[in-house]
Amino acid sequence: MGKLEGKRVAVLVADLYQELEFWYPYLRLVEEGAEVVAVGPERKVYKSKLGYPARAALAAEEARVGDFDAVVIPGGYAPDYMRRKRELVEFVRGMAEAGKVVAAICHGGWMLCSARVVQGKKVTSFYAIRDDLENAGAEWVDEPVVVDGNIITSRVPDDLPAFLREIISALTDSV
Repeated sequence: MGKLEGKRVAVLVADLYQELEFWYPYLRLVEEGAEVVAVGPERKVYKSKLGYPARAALAAEEARVGDFDAVVIPGGYAPDYMRRKRELVEFVRGMAEAGKVVAAICHGGWMLCSARVVQGKKVTSFYAIRDDLENAGAEWVDEPVVVDGNIITSRVPDDLPAFLREIISALTDSV
């Protein structure tokens, strides 16, 4: 039995997602016993930056905050497409407001800006979106992983082990 047995995690997906930032969390959380569900703007297959397919099992309109314990937002250019879907932004906002784990890596921070959940929070990201996060009211730091309440952020694929350790820890500690 895995540490996350009984937990349900949404991993967001859209075209031009970063392969490692989607698949590493997806598979690592499955390995720990969580039920992991890919959620996209629509229920369809999305292509990564290199063309690798990932199927969204749920469309944004179908994702309910009450059905999940956490949401993971991978980077690449996908978050720019994700934030164009109002229901997906509202899902992330709802998860944050409900105190559930909201984890974003790399450009995933764009979704946190659009969901308006970083005001007064300490976060990290890929350095190119530092201005976006600071303009949204966050305190940006250059660290492998930052945990501020229920918001967990990381910078790049090399940070994935630390990122997943914190996500798993947060889900293990949550009731």
